[in-house]
Amino acid sequence: MRPASSSPAVSRSFDVLVIGSGIAGLSFALKVARLGHSVAILTKKNKADSNTNWAQGGIAVVTGETDDFDKHVEDTLVAGDGLCDRAVVKEIIRDGPARIRELVELGLKFSRDDDGAYDLGREGGHSERRILHVKDMTGKAIENALLKSIAREPRVALFEHVFAIDVITTGKLAGLAGGKTAAKKTTTANAAAPDRIAGVYALDVRDGRVLTFRAPVVMLSTGGAGQVYLYTTNPDIATGDGIAMAYRAGVEVRNMEFIQFHPTALYSLSGKRFLISEAVRGEGALLRNAEGEAFMTRYHPLADLAPRDIVARAIDAEMKRTGAPHVWLDITHRNTAFLRERFPQIYRFCAAEGIDIAKDKIPVVPAAHYTCGGVATTTAAETSLAGLYACGEVACTGLHGANRLASNSLLEAVVMAHRGAASVNAYLGRVRKAAAPVPAIPEWQDHGVGDLDERVVLTHNWDELRRTLWDYVSIMRTTKRLERARTRIANLSREIQEYYWNFSVDPRLLELRNLVQVAELIVDCALQRHESRGLHAIADYPKKLRRAAPSSMRRT
Repeated sequence: MRPASSSPAVSRSFDVLVIGSGIAGLSFALKVARLGHSVAILTKKNKADSNTNWAQGGIAVVTGETDDFDKHVEDTLVAGDGLCDRAVVKEIIRDGPARIRELVELGLKFSRDDDGAYDLGREGGHSERRILHVKDMTGKAIENALLKSIAREPRVALFEHVFAIDVITTGKLAGLAGGKTAAKKTTTANAAAPDRIAGVYALDVRDGRVLTFRAPVVMLSTGGAGQVYLYTTNPDIATGDGIAMAYRAGVEVRNMEFIQFHPTALYSLSGKRFLISEAVRGEGALLRNAEGEAFMTRYHPLADLAPRDIVARAIDAEMKRTGAPHVWLDITHRNTAFLRERFPQIYRFCAAEGIDIAKDKIPVVPAAHYTCGGVATTTAAETSLAGLYACGEVACTGLHGANRLASNSLLEAVVMAHRGAASVNAYLGRVRKAAAPVPAIPEWQDHGVGDLDERVVLTHNWDELRRTLWDYVSIMRTTKRLERARTRIANLSREIQEYYWNFSVDPRLLELRNLVQVAELIVDCALQRHESRGLHAIADYPKKLRRAAPSSMRRT
């Protein structure tokens, strides 16, 4: 937080603030509003800008006669490489069908086969076909259905182009009363009462004003942090905002070393990485190296449908062995009509790049894709800070462990949104019964700071940070590389904190501040783990320890 004046600001008051507008935030907002609470959704860009909107594959859920919950649970545990919480896995998977029925009731139409049954896809690590999808645009379809319902809900206010800067707590407000020095502390304990949420400071991106939102509940649903890496399948908005905000508020963050690199992103000289869904391999596509060999049989019994961590490392190894800048994904055994119908978005995008996927092999490389760790929560989406909740990719529930099973993310989001809404409803009841009003919040203070006149410095810092993570904290790691990364990130952090305190805030500065915080957490968690497990492969410790344990960071 920044220094603030002692006078109360003109602020907007709600029962619940939702930060982010993906499937997790929208599902939660709709449910909690229908329970009778006023809700504000804050999204830093357009309401449809989210990781959800980019999700091609689908939702993993048990629907067929040949499948069952135990199989899905076992597949999840195997992919998570010993670090999943079995009880959490069972709860989320068993809740899945009910949440899917709710999406269908909202008007979502999953793809069906000629007989009218669900056209279930299969992806890496799954022993059965259980992926519900809307062609290769599942995330977009889900988000559109939720946005239509949100638009009809009078208790929900949606604020676009409003960037949440930091959560405000009662303990922090007690510290602000002590003056400017106290205001710079991230958390300040209030001896009189437990710390709890009071609201959020947020930047109106269009006019540069910092707004104050008061509420006893904040739900973080900001997605992941793919933009911390040079190459990522994530949209520009994925800058780890919620993870960084929670950590600055003193909340525990877990397992940040487990960054999932999607094995198959389209290779292009521009550096942009368009996702080629794992469902393409589910329909029989083969990975081939520079020599034309279908190489995955040498790496895993499931070959091209092995879990993502194994496939990504295999591709990385083949590229290093041959010196090639990419490998090939070959689905030319399928005809044009099938590919256009099943993968319309991928077909069109590749065609625009001059690739006919029915005739040409697709050049692919791994790219940063999904944050398996995040803000530690219970299965009710609760964090350790009263009134602060987290849901979706921003959260670490124990479902994914050391590696996410494909298409479990959207499942987790809808299940945890439902559970979070029930928990928030109960919490608000307790707050009202205790007659504990949200205190007045001082206005944001920018007096004495100027506009940053050297934006090129931020651009250089952004590029240096992302390349540092890509070069030193990528698919294969060493302790020496991690230590080098930590030194470079520490230098960047000092510079960015100087900008934050001495200049007016803007979106680019806020995103970079959050990315540097996330980068520190990734490296510090990686240095805690003296083993290779799941997505964390480190040459110094090639074997797994007998007992898996989470990494953990908490700011004190």
